[in-house]
Amino acid sequence: MPPPVPTNPLIGASPVMREIYDDLDLVSQSKATVLIRGESGTGKELIAQRIHTSSPRKNQPFIKVNCAALSETLIESELFGHEKGAFTGAVQNRKGRFELAHGGTIFLDEVGDLPLAVQVKLLRVIQEMAFERVGGTETLSVDVRVIAATHRNLEKAIIEGKYRQDLYYRLSVIPILIPPLRERTEDIHALILYFLKKFNTENNKTVILSREMADLLQHYHWPGNVRELENCMERLVVLARGGPVTLKNIPNGMSAYFNDIQQVSIKPGRQMKENSLSNSIQQIEKEALKKALERCAWVQAKAGRLLGFTPRQVAYKIKKYKLFPDALT
Repeated sequence: MPPPVPTNPLIGASPVMREIYDDLDLVSQSKATVLIRGESGTGKELIAQRIHTSSPRKNQPFIKVNCAALSETLIESELFGHEKGAFTGAVQNRKGRFELAHGGTIFLDEVGDLPLAVQVKLLRVIQEMAFERVGGTETLSVDVRVIAATHRNLEKAIIEGKYRQDLYYRLSVIPILIPPLRERTEDIHALILYFLKKFNTENNKTVILSREMADLLQHYHWPGNVRELENCMERLVVLARGGPVTLKNIPNGMSAYFNDIQQVSIKPGRQMKENSLSNSIQQIEKEALKKALERCAWVQAKAGRLLGFTPRQVAYKIKKYKLFPDALT
């Protein structure tokens, strides 16, 4: 029996996150490969876990591989295993992660960091569900659902010759794009409440936040996304000494951190720059969607595949940016 997969709740009521969550039930019932994209800390692994735990494979292994954490010399052996004597130090046969994930799901985190030589072998596994261990000649067959994630721009990597286009298409049969927290600020309050309750329970405390502190956290842009917010809330709870946490009694060890947050959150000039940057990003996204729709003769599914959006995300963005066929001709 494989160890249980963590089942943290999916927190978020913003329209884009509700669309993603609604799609997960359908995605989980499929065997199609999934490519989850988003900045570091946005919760890509949590989405992968939820797909697995909602799938028919939920009682089978969920095996995670951080492709960025392994050297080029080790990644192939880690994924596909090796035979005794395959290289110096290979004193016995060893199963790779794909064998260990047989019947279940393998989660390839930071798949954009794979070296080209390993990309070729991964492509074959996805296509044929077969491979050989390093140093072996026997072809092994597996039944594995592949979910991958990356924060990298794979389209740029393809143009630069650093990533295989055929592998990209195999991985992104179902693309899921997780927006950064600064683009779904309506989710921040719910996340604050969730993490506050979680860490109060874990530490047997009843820490509460003053309104001014909650407002400060709400209006910070969280460059580290949900992971940074979670770490911040844990430190607040652990270091709090009693009574509501206010801007005047910030726990020792966090003063410098909150000084930075205050400067970023309340400086009018910085806020204007943040708004300007956000508007610029949205304008770029609008133009990219417009060009994709024109290229695909207004077929939303095709335009979505070009940009890595789900059909529901495309429909949402068309409505958001007020794009219509007669405006695109």
